[in-house]
Amino acid sequence: MNIQIREELPKDHKAVFELIEKAFETEELSDHREQFLVERLRLSDAFVPELSLVYEQDGVVVGYILLTKLKIVNATDTYESLALAPVAVLPTYQGKGIGGALITEAHKRAKALGHTSVVLLGHADYYPKFGYKQTKYYNISLPFDVPDENCMACELIPDGLKGINGIVEYPEAFME
Repeated sequence: MNIQIREELPKDHKAVFELIEKAFETEELSDHREQFLVERLRLSDAFVPELSLVYEQDGVVVGYILLTKLKIVNATDTYESLALAPVAVLPTYQGKGIGGALITEAHKRAKALGHTSVVLLGHADYYPKFGYKQTKYYNISLPFDVPDENCMACELIPDGLKGINGIVEYPEAFME
């Protein structure tokens, strides 16, 4: 079996679109439009090509992850962070550690690029094993009403969120 995690290329866009569509097809907590979000994010200033990754197995793209820039804003300061959205794995490949491998690799690459934290909205039981804690632990909130247990952040370096607090400001592509 030949496996690689690599930067997404333009030739992967169609496969990634279909992969995301299938991965979220039966997800209850989804608007089933994540594939369109990725298309918008690729065209935005928030896009970081080095953090748009595919998991390829035997020449087939079976997993995808995207980290994009966002800001955490309070009355006096603005801080840079990243958003994890989405991580997706084809249904027949789920439960095999592919999502976890993508998260781990994306974190490693983001850290190497100088990023210090990641914010996400996701499953409360899945992300803590990758270092995510509820955003309220850091005095960070999301700009919309969602359960605390689904709002999480992760420090990519020790104290990566120390002294940072405020409200997450997503790129416009998230709001369309």
